[in-house]
Amino acid sequence: MHKFILLFSTISGALSVAIGAFGAHKLKDYLLSIQRTETFETAVRYQFYHTLALLAVGIIYFNHQNKWLDWASYGFAAGILIFSGSLYILCATNVGKWGAVTPIGGLALIAGWIFLAIGLYKTVS
Repeated sequence: MHKFILLFSTISGALSVAIGAFGAHKLKDYLLSIQRTETFETAVRYQFYHTLALLAVGIIYFNHQNKWLDWASYGFAAGILIFSGSLYILCATNVGKWGAVTPIGGLALIAGWIFLAIGLYKTVS
């Protein structure tokens, strides 16, 4: 599990930078034309924030392993894929129905934070 957390977070971090740069340079005119610049920026920002959260879980996992940290990492990983992924697809296709998928990813991210809180509480107490 620990290896998964660290590998996923490092790959997601690299992709955050690459996708963000691609959007800022190669997709800029397209995103402006379909009025999805803010959507794209939100996807990249949330991916990067939660990549850092997942990396923190991986670091905490070195000394404190529990099922709640496992679930936190699953929540963050799923949230990154579903939340940011659905927004990237929405931007690429300009098909508004993809926006309906995004809240599922948001729930996964929220769950990740709750599981992290529980995991830390159980570890510290």
